Amino acid sequence: MNRDRQNSSAGFDPKIGIHWQNPEPRFTYDEGVFGPLPEFRRLDDIRRSLRNPASQGPDPVYSIVMDVGRDEHRDELARRMLLFGVVAYAAGQIGEEPVRSQGHIHAVAPHCGWSTPELFEIWEGRAIIYAQETASDDPGRCSAITAELGDKVVVPPKWAHCVINADPGAPMVFGAWCDRQYGFVYDEIRAHHGLAWFPIVNKDRMIRWERNLSYRFSQLATRGARTYPEIGLEPRMPIYEQFAKDPDSVQWVSDPARFEKLWTEFEM
Repeated sequence: MNRDRQNSSAGFDPKIGIHWQNPEPRFTYDEGVFGPLPEFRRLDDIRRSLRNPASQGPDPVYSIVMDVGRDEHRDELARRMLLFGVVAYAAGQIGEEPVRSQGHIHAVAPHCGWSTPELFEIWEGRAIIYAQETASDDPGRCSAITAELGDKVVVPPKWAHCVINADPGAPMVFGAWCDRQYGFVYDEIRAHHGLAWFPIVNKDRMIRWERNLSYRFSQLATRGARTYPEIGLEPRMPIYEQFAKDPDSVQWVSDPARFEKLWTEFEM
């Protein structure tokens, strides 16, 4: 098989040689591409972060494969402490909410001493990347970025975040660069019964937002995805292909100190 072949259900070619089929995605890999069997996140895994923990919906909610790539890059990925993953979300709703993850903060990676950033790229469907500066009582800045096919979104270090399927009528798939020593912290989010804003599907199947009253008052900024010239992302190049051509160009994912001065006021 050829890694330049588009996935038949997506219309976007991530240039890595990974393919999936809906409705319950099973991933396949081209020759010369490595990756594991998928893990499945069940509805019970995310209930504590839902607006209504008793809600019903698709189960599994999503499938995930972590540590995928081309064989020729395996050693380079390990040396650079980079990890590439792919996640496929079900269509549908969980009660009044869209299909989504429960939300987490990245644990501090021992090799660099940072709660590392993450770089998302939408491969199928439409997503919302929601993030807030902290999961303490005052969530700080809160942003919800709607990303279309091929769009990229960067979540800065330390921010609590989740990924939402923005279209209840269709599945959604994304790829992401993250740190190889990734870990997730849930405690403060679960103590607040979720993140600071809940996405709600209205009668027109559009997303509206409802405050989580467990937090202090906050404002939510909503907008579309942008480009990121300040960190060297190529807007028209798939994020795995950018690594393949210039591995150092995404090194900031596992070495965020490279852009330490940018992160304080970084706009998603």
